[in-house]
Amino acid sequence: MSNRPNILLITTDQHRGDHLSIAGHPIVETPNLDSFINHGAYFPNAYSEIPSTTGARLCMLRGRKSYYSGLIGYAAVEWNEHNSLADVLARNGYHCINVGWRNLHPRRKLYGFHVVIPHDLREGVDDYLEWLKNVVGPDANEFGHGLDPNGWTARPWHLEERFHPVVWTVNKTLEMLRKRDPTRPFFVWMSFHRPHSPYDPPRSFWDMYINRELPEIPVGEWAKKYEVPNPGLPITAWYGKFNPEQTHRMRAAYMAMISFIDSQIGRLLTSMRRELGVFDNTLIIFVSDHGDMMGDHNLHRKTYAYEGSARIPFLIRYPKDWDLPSGVFNHVVGLQDIMPTILDAAGIKPVEGITGRSVFDAIRGKPWRNFIHGEHSPCYGLQEAMHYLTDGHEKYIWFPARNEEMLFNLDKDRSELYNLATNPEYSDRVKYWRNKLIELLSKRGDGFSDGKKLIPRTEWWSPIVEEYLKK
Repeated sequence: MSNRPNILLITTDQHRGDHLSIAGHPIVETPNLDSFINHGAYFPNAYSEIPSTTGARLCMLRGRKSYYSGLIGYAAVEWNEHNSLADVLARNGYHCINVGWRNLHPRRKLYGFHVVIPHDLREGVDDYLEWLKNVVGPDANEFGHGLDPNGWTARPWHLEERFHPVVWTVNKTLEMLRKRDPTRPFFVWMSFHRPHSPYDPPRSFWDMYINRELPEIPVGEWAKKYEVPNPGLPITAWYGKFNPEQTHRMRAAYMAMISFIDSQIGRLLTSMRRELGVFDNTLIIFVSDHGDMMGDHNLHRKTYAYEGSARIPFLIRYPKDWDLPSGVFNHVVGLQDIMPTILDAAGIKPVEGITGRSVFDAIRGKPWRNFIHGEHSPCYGLQEAMHYLTDGHEKYIWFPARNEEMLFNLDKDRSELYNLATNPEYSDRVKYWRNKLIELLSKRGDGFSDGKKLIPRTEWWSPIVEEYLKK
């Protein structure tokens, strides 16, 4: 590796791990991201330790797994940025720039970055909205199409494509690269709000998918309880079965948005190569904070342990002169691994509190973790709060409020149609994973385990771990 490469971290919000061409999706086209594998790495077994935005971003920006990041769910909280990713990089000479969707609180807090240009869905702190009103007119609105930022309805973008926030995010990133400090390497976190709802791709991308035959939606026998029919479901429903036309529009628009984002990433990379001359010496990491159920098992949105919600895309493109193995790496990785990976690339030693590991260890063939743990505190309902463990081959889920378990064989059933926890033939595998979780949770002291058994919770618990927010 060369010393001190530039670093570009690209994130999307609510982007399923299976919605990439390279992941084997039969419809979605992502040629720019797929190309990373030619001189880089693709991790098909990547998971979000906290599959909703604020907690996931703490894992990513602090290099810590769920509990030790300070959140185990969704909450708008301020956290101590000392020894966070941008803070450490800035102290070590990097020019740190953040453009786009943040969902950090307070929304204008720098969190170690020198420059922050947010698209944060809130008038007064949203630079995109301010720009849109200036260039289109005072009545212009990102949600002028009538869609909800957490809803399942879908339609094409209502303005010209050049006014879409995805385009703006790339434009502002390029502007900041032009205006960067030329005497330092840069760290840029470019963050897209999409493909998170509203599902509003430009018309040209909508047309690519709306008339396609889409893959069948997986619905396990265990998910029958969520089969509540429309009409009557809220626009922001987290469960229920829409009519076929509604479901098709939602899924087609979501796929179209992913291809749109991929095309804009391609535009960014071309400019970095041809105009700015920084492409060859830049490490690029692409990842999402969590997925989107998209109607799988009659569920919507996120916060679940299931593949649609917890599995995420994770790709790396090396700088030109790096001599490392390229290809597919089946190691199980998470958002906690982003920060140590970046520090490793920059030649900076890991800092206190990090629980993640540099994925370059996995790429180099060094010993790696056997499994990863994720969780989510109550959000849509108490009964859905969960802990999960997975090694990329099996997945074990425990629901503390209803003290129920699930087990899936991901090698044979990545769609998670068959819950094996109720099958006596798999009782040893359930016990194996249960004991792993008992041991892991017993070290936390938050009441989920006494070291001998899992302890159910019958009351709502907080997503906030105050002790670790302050550390």
